[in-house]
Amino acid sequence: MNELSYLEKLLDGAEVVWVPLGQLGELVRGSGLPKTDFTDSGVPAIHYGQIYTFYGLSTHSTMSFVSTETAKNLKKVNKGDVVITNTSENFEDVGTPLVYFGDEQAVTGGHATIFKPSKLILGMYFAYFTQTPRFMAAKRKYAKGAKVIDVSAKDMAKIEIPIPCPDAPEKSLAIQAEIVRILDAFTELTAELTAELTARKKQYNYYRDKLLTFDEGDVEWKTLGDVCEKISSGKNKDKSNVGIYPVYGSTGVIGRTDTKVYEDELILVARVGANAGRVNIAQGEYDVSDNTLMLFTKQDINLKYLYYYLVNINLNRFTKGAGQPLLTAGQLKVMTIPVPSLEEQGRIASLLDKFDKLTNSISEGLPREIELRQKQYEYYRDLLLNFPKPEEVAA
Repeated sequence: MNELSYLEKLLDGAEVVWVPLGQLGELVRGSGLPKTDFTDSGVPAIHYGQIYTFYGLSTHSTMSFVSTETAKNLKKVNKGDVVITNTSENFEDVGTPLVYFGDEQAVTGGHATIFKPSKLILGMYFAYFTQTPRFMAAKRKYAKGAKVIDVSAKDMAKIEIPIPCPDAPEKSLAIQAEIVRILDAFTELTAELTAELTARKKQYNYYRDKLLTFDEGDVEWKTLGDVCEKISSGKNKDKSNVGIYPVYGSTGVIGRTDTKVYEDELILVARVGANAGRVNIAQGEYDVSDNTLMLFTKQDINLKYLYYYLVNINLNRFTKGAGQPLLTAGQLKVMTIPVPSLEEQGRIASLLDKFDKLTNSISEGLPREIELRQKQYEYYRDLLLNFPKPEEVAA
């Protein structure tokens, strides 16, 4: 697709005018609706906090309900209305929209504003525009607060929205609808991939548990002290950001060093802090943090098999201490693990490797595909909605 010619064809010479949101529809500020008002069924209700934690940009149904009596005192949300968050603990979530497409009238409460679009703008067109750098910059101008960020309905009304061909509403809506159609396609693809990833993760967890569960009489059980030459702590205390070699810690590479200490593949286990018990693998030439335990395995144990087994049993639950959780080498040495034949260990590790790449790899598999589709969506979103303002054209 030739993006520029496509946009020119889409606009067909139409003028694009930037119009304050308050002139494109009615803005109604909500009030009330604590979570204690929720019921199992009744009138559909949209709580502001759920907009940026549960929903996407649109919904046909709500996750919460209130009684008919409670609904009488709340602001009404009709099909096609947009509920916008006014308050959040971070800047990004303020101004998050939710376009409501439910046939049954819903309600909303405090910290939210209902935008009721006029015949000049589509709710989904506005929702997509709120995701652009332009809108982010505009709402930053009006954001107030430090720990709690707020953009009032009054200030939200001042934010300008690009409207193509405002003097011909039918043509304007047709252009907006085409932009929405394109962005919907990207959004739907990302949603399908995300759903696929969720299903694959459930499948992975099922097979991981199945492959790594053994009865006492099925295999030989040994202590980690038996299958490891030694279990010891790293020595590196340098948190430098420069150096030839990586320094591994509980979360992967945490620093750099000019001194290479290890070059064999090793299993690492965080020994202290909130990440105590977290399992990682170090490869290449590297050093290891003093807060990390190293497992030097013997030849009769497959390193990847042991890695997956230790991840699966969640070593964090064996830590001691509340303020500063700790997992010692002594604790690890006496832990017992199932040790099937090397051939079976290799088979299990190979199967779990495939699932792991599919569900967790950022360079391949579904996470990588989702990342690429998201970048593609953002590219076309900003391209389709990056209309120049008059002063920019003049400059």
